[in-house]
Amino acid sequence: MTADLVPEGTRLADVGTDHAYLPAALILEGKIPWAIASDLRQGPLDRARATARECGLAGRVAFRLCDGLTGIQPGEVDAVVIAGMGGETIAAILSAAPWVRTEDVPLILQPMSSFPDLRGWLQGNGFAIQEERLAREGEMLYTALLVRTGEMEPMSPAELWAGKNVSTPLRGAWLDRWLARTRRALEGMAQGQNVSCRRQELEEVCQGLAEMKKEWEQWQR
Repeated sequence: MTADLVPEGTRLADVGTDHAYLPAALILEGKIPWAIASDLRQGPLDRARATARECGLAGRVAFRLCDGLTGIQPGEVDAVVIAGMGGETIAAILSAAPWVRTEDVPLILQPMSSFPDLRGWLQGNGFAIQEERLAREGEMLYTALLVRTGEMEPMSPAELWAGKNVSTPLRGAWLDRWLARTRRALEGMAQGQNVSCRRQELEEVCQGLAEMKKEWEQWQR
């Protein structure tokens, strides 16, 4: 899913690369010519180097021990992948690298949490979500976003949680996931005090998600 969104022929930065499986696979497929594999910790970067050696990719993957994009200079890459992190962490990485916006670098983002925080940050900082894709691995559902510089149509509270993608069979299960979470959160607030504002926000999200689920069901027909 994430690999599908990487533009062909680009020099790629894979942030938080761990084993560097993604850039290695894309180079071996011939989709990209070269990549930078970066990670905050030495252990994952050593594993990335081992992957490159095993795949015969000497000279085609560079390695950077750095926090986010701090060790990558503007003009070195044409696209950036940041996957497997929380939405707030992804937003912090992008905030510290303003050149990705000014140079309109395609961003492929796969958040694992804090979805509304990330979408809201993108919306307020000059980025537009061009495409969202969903994928299932076992019982887990994942989303990947293709993001570019630009203005984004304002998103509703529910869309900040679940995105706008309606044209996939997995959309129903994705919306069910967020409906269940918001309903559990609302139930947990039943006995709390001073939570009326947050409760109202969650009720609005829950209502919006339910409406999106009805729209998806109509699309399925």
